[in-house]
Amino acid sequence: MNFLKRSAAVLTAAAMLICAGCGTGPKLPETSIPDYTIPENVLGEPTDMIPEVTVDKYKVPENEGMDLIKDMQLGWNLGNTFDASDAGNISAEHELDYEKVWCGQITTIENIAAIKAAGFKTIRIPVSWHNHVDEEFNISQAWLTRVKEVVDWCRDMDLYVIVNTHHDNNEDYYYPDTEHLESSKKYLTAVWTQMAETFKDYDEHLILESMNEPRLVGTNYEWWIDRNNEQCKDAISCINTLNQLFVDTVRATGGTNATRWLLCPGYAASPDGALNEGFALPSDSANRVIVSVHAYRPYSFALDTKGTKEWSIDNPSDTGDILNFMDSLYGKFVMNGTPVLIGEFGALNKDNLEDRVAFSAYYTAAARAHGMSCCWWDNNAFTGSGENFGLLYRRGSVFTYPEIVQALIKGSSVS
Repeated sequence: MNFLKRSAAVLTAAAMLICAGCGTGPKLPETSIPDYTIPENVLGEPTDMIPEVTVDKYKVPENEGMDLIKDMQLGWNLGNTFDASDAGNISAEHELDYEKVWCGQITTIENIAAIKAAGFKTIRIPVSWHNHVDEEFNISQAWLTRVKEVVDWCRDMDLYVIVNTHHDNNEDYYYPDTEHLESSKKYLTAVWTQMAETFKDYDEHLILESMNEPRLVGTNYEWWIDRNNEQCKDAISCINTLNQLFVDTVRATGGTNATRWLLCPGYAASPDGALNEGFALPSDSANRVIVSVHAYRPYSFALDTKGTKEWSIDNPSDTGDILNFMDSLYGKFVMNGTPVLIGEFGALNKDNLEDRVAFSAYYTAAARAHGMSCCWWDNNAFTGSGENFGLLYRRGSVFTYPEIVQALIKGSSVS
């Protein structure tokens, strides 16, 4: 049970919050944009570490979705920040401390300015909502206002922004199986309605994402799909239902939401989840749905802390793992006019800078060649034995690995 549900103080403030599904947005206080400057030369001198990358260019259909993905170019995740959860020692009165409980820092406008200056075009803001709702799933005004404030900073800098529901995949909130489908619908309808109403008048640079990595948490199938298993089939069907509910809920709020671009994942947001024969894109009158995929590939290099630290552009197995899943996504979606965004990717630090630079240049170039764009996962983690994906050191708004950022920019700039 989350801390807001335990707090009587929050219940007394319920009148200030939106009534889930009632069609009127929460009355959030006005916020202003602080003074800031876009810094110059945040990446230092050009590195000679980036290899030349040659990837066959695929024919990409001409439509609004492909134009959007191309314009989004390269993204960056504000990871381990608003998505933080599992911190039961934080009281309701200090709920905004969740923002720094995992990453150690409060987001500043200087952080966003540094991302803009480096050449990123998109910021994905993962948000966990379940630890900021009351018993009727009304979102805390303070939390929603803070998320909106950072979104406003991004928009003031002309960045694309993605906002989602992140670590809410729990049997108490949403869980993709038939047993929890009705309760999942209730929770997600409430949260999506409030999100949609909050951002109803934002232009199309704001993109909403239904779920993060919907999956059967705590089971043997949490991170992989058995095509013949009935439990997996049921989960995929439930994810389809929830994605459709998401599209219908957002569209019903009107305004720019009637035609806003929306992101929807398959099972666990994996390539296999999107490629599974049971995955179905939601029906959408606006025809503006993007397939959301997360792909830390090759896994042994990119995400496995005990895996290899070596990756080479000259090794066909290294490059082949990347090309294979991109080829499959291209064949099922892009070639047929459906846009695909790789919302999370990266390679954790194993004291292997040169290999990470080569990987970054190749991965982003391959994505662009297939008509896709991608967003690096940055959790502000740099040391220790965990998942160290940090690029921007947030305390000083400086890039610890400018060579990687230069490689990402160069690769994603391929036309």
